[in-house]
Amino acid sequence: MKIVVAPDSFKGSLTSEQVIEGIEAAANRNFPGCRIEKFPIADGGEGTVDALVGVTGGTFRYMDVKDPMGHPVHAKYGVIRGDTAVVEMAVANGLPLVPPEERDLFRASSYGTGQLIRDALENGYRKVIIAVGGSATNDGGLGAMAALGVEFLDKDGKVLEPVGESLGAVADYRLDKLCIGLGEAELTVMCDVDNPLIGPQGATYVYGPQKGGTKESLEILESGMRNYADVILKKSGIALHDMPGAGAAGGISAALVAFAGAKLHSGISVVLEACEFEKSLKDADLVVTGEGRLDGQSARGKVIHGIGTVCKRYGVPVVAVVGGMLPGAEAIYEYGIDSVMVTVNGVMCLEQAMEEARVLLEDAADRMFRLIRIGKALK
Repeated sequence: MKIVVAPDSFKGSLTSEQVIEGIEAAANRNFPGCRIEKFPIADGGEGTVDALVGVTGGTFRYMDVKDPMGHPVHAKYGVIRGDTAVVEMAVANGLPLVPPEERDLFRASSYGTGQLIRDALENGYRKVIIAVGGSATNDGGLGAMAALGVEFLDKDGKVLEPVGESLGAVADYRLDKLCIGLGEAELTVMCDVDNPLIGPQGATYVYGPQKGGTKESLEILESGMRNYADVILKKSGIALHDMPGAGAAGGISAALVAFAGAKLHSGISVVLEACEFEKSLKDADLVVTGEGRLDGQSARGKVIHGIGTVCKRYGVPVVAVVGGMLPGAEAIYEYGIDSVMVTVNGVMCLEQAMEEARVLLEDAADRMFRLIRIGKALK
């Protein structure tokens, strides 16, 4: 029996590797001698570089860059298949890098992410995958583009500081100092949301509050973002305002499209392609996936949705182990997921569930495999 194990992390409690360990232990107890193929998965947020490097046997490159507030931070990016760099925004400009009391969307910048991309290009990599989840910024990608050589100018021709509060002052930009290699590079943005750049469902109003934005500051930033998009449209003809996915990570996706010709793709689809997941399904009997919380959003491009969709094409059954299951989660059954096992096995608070996550996970996997054994024995 071959079992493919491909879960996301359980945010805040278990890495995808730890989830795999628990599922593997339960599988071996219930199906001694089974063959297990492991795929630690991420969909574009924190842990994406580690997941892709781990599953492909890639390597890391390390460097110091600027964090969201301009302080130095030691960061890394991955190299996979020998020719592709994988940059993760969270390691350079992620929200956890900024204490809650220091979060300031007017001053936060995506510059460090641009530094990572620039280093990859200067080292000869012409395929770059950028995972943009988990950012602390809402600068429209001004910072990242500045690191790549774009100069943003005010109405007097003065170069602007590449931070969120400059969005409203952008009147023009210059591209004559672009990083060598950017024009010939193939950039792919891992984007697991379809929010536009502007509007009630856009970058500022949907994600700004969790990054420290207030009602007043969000209104200013939204106005600035609209101005920024208007300038790009007028000068380049590229309409970013309503582009699905352009609002990801404070608008850096929009900037990468406009100034680097990047393509936006579902994060999980990029990961599954990069790790050649489909090859493992050709002789698989079962796939086990999972994530910390299953809800209505899980059927909109998250890890479990992506795994189930691919497996459905190959006719391979899929079960999911999850920390919690909220109303709307049942929609996932339409996308190749055959059953869901919740880890919580009694009345408990969230803190207890997080503290006991490893034990609860393995217990849930054991219960799940016991049921599968019964199913195999039924006539």
